[in-house]
Amino acid sequence: MENCTLKRLPPDVDFETKRVLKQLVGTHRALAELKGFADTMPNKNILINAITINEAKDSSEIENIITTHDELFKAMSQESYNNPAAKEVVNYRTALWRGYEFVKERQLLTTNAIIDIQQLIENNRAGIRKLPGTVLKNQQTGEVVYTPPGDEREIVSLMVNLEKYINDDFDNVDPLVKLAVIHYQFESIHPFYDGNGRTGRIINILYLVLKELLDSPILYLSKYIIRNKTAYYRLLQEVREKNNWEEWVLFILNGIEETAEETLLLVKSINEVIDETAEQIKAAFPKIYSKDLVDLLFYEFYTKTTYIEEGLNVSRKTAAGYLAALEDAGILSSEKLGKERIYLNKRLFEVVEKAGL
Repeated sequence: MENCTLKRLPPDVDFETKRVLKQLVGTHRALAELKGFADTMPNKNILINAITINEAKDSSEIENIITTHDELFKAMSQESYNNPAAKEVVNYRTALWRGYEFVKERQLLTTNAIIDIQQLIENNRAGIRKLPGTVLKNQQTGEVVYTPPGDEREIVSLMVNLEKYINDDFDNVDPLVKLAVIHYQFESIHPFYDGNGRTGRIINILYLVLKELLDSPILYLSKYIIRNKTAYYRLLQEVREKNNWEEWVLFILNGIEETAEETLLLVKSINEVIDETAEQIKAAFPKIYSKDLVDLLFYEFYTKTTYIEEGLNVSRKTAAGYLAALEDAGILSSEKLGKERIYLNKRLFEVVEKAGL
């Protein structure tokens, strides 16, 4: 398959077909319901941490970087923990956070920010492709299906055009439709040697935050793409070959709706587990209960004595006593990792692992 010249944005297409307009209603409704519920949660960081680790795992799995939740949480809790796949997933989560903070602070998404995200994912500074020869192949047959732009100046020019399209609403197209266009264009530019898929999936969520369709980075399409991988690649190719934008846009809109509904269920489950745990601690250990303690137990999946010591401003002995009591009550379970003992929040782990299946 020879490279067809990639056109600048916006596409010369009428996106407002009956099918797209009808689907937009359901997609916006599901997204608004998720945003509304998430906004009522008192500590959004708990929610974001839990959901972004599932996304980091799923997004990396698309690139055949496979790890388990257990390996991930160990890699997060101990810097020296040696599991390359888990480290890559943790890098992805770091990149996602960096992008989110940039968009919230600047209220725009730039090419340089996208380059920074890719560098954090890949842990290198290769930047925009400078050498031709990159091709995208069918993983089953080895056939070349698409050759992205190979000239560095052309890639940079296309990225400048994409940046303008992301940040300027000059065409009055619904932002969810624009998200589908942005995702197609970025994956077709394929500006980096590695990490294009994962970077593109982070851009999706950053765009939803940029357009205030979500306040927190909690909706990800990676699991939907895994479930519909064949259709995803086929429809990308149909835009390139047949200009079949409608089916591609409908695929992405349906994915956002489906994922928003699933994420809402996960958010509610996490909320319930937080409330149940708080009630159990309050009933069994009224002297040690505090909202801050509960927040610390849910901030990550693992906690350590030092986190409790610093977070609650208590002595190391007191912090260790709290964790031992919570383990005896079955709220936490501990294991030795290197020289340190870490404590797993079993209920949070189970809810998130189940959602990641």
